[in-house]
Amino acid sequence: MLADKAYSARSHRALLRARGIKAVIPEPSDQVRNRRRRGSRGGRPPAFDAEAYRDRNVVERSFNTVKQWRGLATRYDKLAIVYRGAAVLRAITIWLRHL
Repeated sequence: MLADKAYSARSHRALLRARGIKAVIPEPSDQVRNRRRRGSRGGRPPAFDAEAYRDRNVVERSFNTVKQWRGLATRYDKLAIVYRGAAVLRAITIWLRHL
């Protein structure tokens, strides 16, 4: 799972670890500072794969492309089926543009 620094809490990492999901989440500077301040009691830093984290921007750009359609970004639809239809229609328009 790729996530930004906002999701680096110990509880999030523990939940992912319990489900067998590898987390690629950078550690915020304040958490690094607090861990180092505690010394050996602070524990070791969580694993972080910088190469995999670089691919996160592809996912972010994809979401931003979809959200350019106002109806999807604001979620005005009351029924899930209507929202899903709009998402499928937006995917088709994006796909057709690349043909």
